[in-house]
Amino acid sequence: MNDVRTVRAGRRTVELHRPQKVLFPVAGAKGRSKSKGSGSGLTKADLFDYYRSVAPFMLPHLRDRPLMLERHPDGVEGPRFMQKDTPDHYPDWITRAEVAKQDGTVTHTVCDDTATLLFLADQACVTLHRWLSRTGRIDRPDRLVFDLDPAEDDFDAVRDAARLLGELLDQMNLPSALMTTGSRGLHVIVPLNGNHDFDDARAFAKDVADTLAEAHPDRLTTAARKKDRGGRLYLDVQRNGYAQTAVAPFSVRATPGAPVAVPIAWEQLDDPAVHARSWTIDTAVEQARTEPWAGVPRSGRALGPARRKLRALRG
Repeated sequence: MNDVRTVRAGRRTVELHRPQKVLFPVAGAKGRSKSKGSGSGLTKADLFDYYRSVAPFMLPHLRDRPLMLERHPDGVEGPRFMQKDTPDHYPDWITRAEVAKQDGTVTHTVCDDTATLLFLADQACVTLHRWLSRTGRIDRPDRLVFDLDPAEDDFDAVRDAARLLGELLDQMNLPSALMTTGSRGLHVIVPLNGNHDFDDARAFAKDVADTLAEAHPDRLTTAARKKDRGGRLYLDVQRNGYAQTAVAPFSVRATPGAPVAVPIAWEQLDDPAVHARSWTIDTAVEQARTEPWAGVPRSGRALGPARRKLRALRG
């Protein structure tokens, strides 16, 4: 059996080593037949081929952004490695971004092209977590993320919270987009104009979350400690801090069945069949082709006018 497969990606040649290595066990792979080329689960080749097919849709969400890489060299049931620093052995054609941290710098990997995405898949990078800012303006986020985290695996509670948050954002004239997390919840994403620092963005997100939780105290909370949530859905805004990351659109999650974090249209919330793990590596590309975020403005908004509207709403 050939343990190396070679693929051309643009001007680069990428090797896939040990393509038949099982990364995802077959148990729990809902509704999926045995893996292509494997009788025991989803292989590294399956992951590689998925990222190759989704690259045209995924790369716009990755370019110019530092990444934290979630690697599972021994499969998703083995040890997990959260990789920030780019190893020296990575090819020199892979883009790096050196960013400041408290006691020095970190050299993050940046995925600007298909070849890099495939190289990372060969490294058993299952999930890509991206910064909310770009390398050119590393301290100025151009995305705001609200993570809707239910107390239990209850997607109806997530739907309700998303609709309430969407209505509040509409009242502030802020466009928003939805993404399943591939786990239990949703991310509500707001494009920003990149003129605010992380502290300002996170403070605004917290004000929005507090406003919503105060209006619906029986269902929603901003309590960071689980013991204080009382079974309510947690409106998490902590991902909006400097050097924090959020799962990138179209990333595979490291759980059986290979669910994918997928952008969805707001109208899809009305479909009772939709939940946080609705899409897998078999179906996510089909969803991508529907362009669910086509209506989201390319240019982000300033927070000043939205903050004034929020103050008026709070009285």
